[in-house]
Amino acid sequence: MRIRGIIESGAGQGAFFVGLDWVVAQFRQAMGFRPFPGTLNVRVWEDDPEHLERFFSHKDFELVPDNPDYCSASLRRIRINEIQAAAVFPSEDVRIHGRDVVEIIAGCNVKQSLGLQDGDTVIITDYEADSS
Repeated sequence: MRIRGIIESGAGQGAFFVGLDWVVAQFRQAMGFRPFPGTLNVRVWEDDPEHLERFFSHKDFELVPDNPDYCSASLRRIRINEIQAAAVFPSEDVRIHGRDVVEIIAGCNVKQSLGLQDGDTVIITDYEADSS
């Protein structure tokens, strides 16, 4: 399954979360690489939201804080334009985006690596999808 979306600016809070020591350690253990300190926000196209819930109903791992002041987050392994990444789903009580916005953590700055900017279209696919 493929989800299409548009890159958009976020609130700037992803870098703080992704930079936390426990997030870095758990992400690295689950994904096999260190996360880039920030998230990429993708607004799902209007004709794709019905696929969003089905696509992301499966979660691959959870980031569990060692401090009760922080919330946990579920993640699903994905590819964004063939870059290995994870879609992150924070607890509902701290979620700042609508359900049509997916936050993505990768091992690189996806925008820079692919030469993209806000407003450009990206494709999110299954992590195990054939990349040929």
